[in-house]
Formats: sequence, C-alpha cells, structure tokens
Amino acid sequence: MSDTILQDGDIANFIPAFGAAVVVVQPGKLRASGPATINGKKICVDGDEKSVEVPGCMYMTPVYSIPGTGTLKIQALNGDQLAKKTNTGGKAMMLKGSQFDAVFEVQSPAKQPPPGPGAPVPDGTPKYSGKGSFIPANMIFTGT
Repeated sequence: MSDTILQDGDIANFIPAFGAAVVVVQPGKLRASGPATINGKKICVDGDEKSVEVPGCMYMTPVYSIPGTGTLKIQALNGDQLAKKTNTGGKAMMLKGSQFDAVFEVQSPAKQPPPGPGAPVPDGTPKYSGKGSFIPANMIFTGT
C-alpha cells in the first residue's frame, strides 16, 4: 500500500508517555540524505531517522517528581515506514507509516524528594522507551 514520502525538514512528533516517565516533548526535524528531491527538498531514505535528536527535554515520573532532562531520539522505524519498492540512491525511501519506536536518554536524572533532611535521590533509569509519528509536509507524492 502506498504512503506519503518523507523529505528534508519533516517533523518527528513524539508522544509524551515514555513508560513510567512523562516527557515534555518537542518536535524533531528529519535531515534527508537521498539524492532525489521533491520540490527542491531531498527525500529521506533508510538511516535518516538517526538524524533526529531533540536535547534538553524535561521529564519526571510519579516517584521522581523533581524534573530532569534528556534527549529524544528515534530508536527504530516500523515496518510500514520504509518503502518496499520505491528507492533512491539504492536505499529505501522513508514513508509516513504508523508509529516509530522512540527512546528518551536521560542526561540529568529526575530526583525523588528526600523523606527527611538530606539530598534528593536521583532516578537510576538511563533511558525510557516510547513512540512517535511523522508529520510530512508533502501530501502529494507517495511510495510503496
């Protein structure tokens, strides 16, 4: 089945729920490397999802209520987000598809308020898993 082809500058939109963590998400932008273009913008191909990094996002959990920060990234594309037949430069074109797997990598851990006097307790989880989807600017050209 055909779906919208992604191009340079398209948005990666992350869902705030990352397991036990709630992230104050910000959108990421794709940087395309495919040789073909749509309206002067390069087309995204397999591997371009790794270009998305959104640093400085705040997060917290029910236990660690003092916010921390980290970076949002795309961990893996879903099977319907790479074209089976449509390619450019020998690589499959990226398609809008359903949802990709995302990861939130903790840089500065959220903290748990101390029960009494003392320092807050930091979150020991280095990363959280979540989901996201693409918002394409192109609404005309599709791939299969």
